[in-house]
Amino acid sequence: MKTPHWTAMAAILLVASASIVAVVSDSARPEPLGEFGSVPDFTLVERDGRTVDRSDFDGQVWVADFIFTNCAGTCPLMTGQMSALQHVIPEEVLLVSFTVDPARDTPMVLAGYADRHDADPDRWYFLTGSRDELYTLAREGFLLAVDDTIGTEEEPITHSSRFALVDRKGTVRRYYDGTSAEEVAQIPKDVFSLLSE
Repeated sequence: MKTPHWTAMAAILLVASASIVAVVSDSARPEPLGEFGSVPDFTLVERDGRTVDRSDFDGQVWVADFIFTNCAGTCPLMTGQMSALQHVIPEEVLLVSFTVDPARDTPMVLAGYADRHDADPDRWYFLTGSRDELYTLAREGFLLAVDDTIGTEEEPITHSSRFALVDRKGTVRRYYDGTSAEEVAQIPKDVFSLLSE
């Protein structure tokens, strides 16, 4: 008498399990990379004092963010995520952190900040320059928000917490929440996809 009941339950569990596997498989499937415009030309200064321009990244895959060293809000988390990222993506992939507080973030200040976060100087750039060029680059080049006229005591400059993945041609291909470990974990997969293009 109990056999039909257990057989029915087993069938229901089998269907439910298959549905869960299908959902997980679908969510694990990466979305195709998009195209969100090209990074324009820029000329900025790296933490070691050398001039770096847009052409230095030609032919490279790179991940960019906008931060500032005095930030007590999202920047420490973003920089921590970037620091972890440098250990899990291929060495040929570069990381680029642009400051949104160039008046304070001199090359020397950026160098100290980079050292505190174990940034590999051969592949993780920290760039500063004029406020106008950096803000135009963020807003018009990367389509990311930045504003130093509003903010809080903790984070006097409001800025996007997104990371941008840039391909070998200088095109932004995807954005990620730089404070989300789950989203940042997608970056190595997308990097491998770009490297194989």
